[in-house]
Amino acid sequence: MYTPPFFKQDRAASLKFADTRGFGTMCAFDGHKPIASPLQFYLTYAADGTPQAAFHVARHNPLLKLADGTTSWLLAVNGPDAYVSPDWYVSPDQVPTWLYQSVHLTGPVRLLSDGELAVQIDTLSNKFENWLLPKKPWTSGKMTAGRLEAMKKAIVGLVMTVEEVEASFKLNQHKSDADYMAIANALGAQAHADAREIAQLMQDVRPEAFASETNERSAP
Repeated sequence: MYTPPFFKQDRAASLKFADTRGFGTMCAFDGHKPIASPLQFYLTYAADGTPQAAFHVARHNPLLKLADGTTSWLLAVNGPDAYVSPDWYVSPDQVPTWLYQSVHLTGPVRLLSDGELAVQIDTLSNKFENWLLPKKPWTSGKMTAGRLEAMKKAIVGLVMTVEEVEASFKLNQHKSDADYMAIANALGAQAHADAREIAQLMQDVRPEAFASETNERSAP
């Protein structure tokens, strides 16, 4: 991943972002062309602290044949993104750009045992069902034994040992306060939810740039 110094994130922040998202695109190379699948995952850690991304794929997914335990795969995890018009800047001679958050996790992938897959299914569902609280969480225990076993036979569990973590959170951090605020305000006024989320992230990253504006609005 191309990560200019202004946008580069540290390892801890990158892993936290990836784990919070829990959804990405897994990519591998079959010797002729890239193979990719969007999928849900969760992060866990080995006894030595090495991060691991646990996930599963359909038994007929072509990725499965590439899980040899040694060849590196890439898991691309993206956050919100938004287009920026040059017209929104205070400074002249700007160009169009795109703001985004992206993390890449790289490492070899191995197959999980049936027992490990059962744990993974429950861990994954628990992670995402908790997003829906106070709804009572769904669990695999709600399924009949026969149906659950049939479902498990249709998928294969895998885990990536994460050897490299790269991240770029491009939020115009290299721009002046005036241009930075102008872009954040313009994005915050857009209808698209991602644009508004990027605007909020920009405020979170550089709150001091917005302090004087906030004070002016609250003054009598």
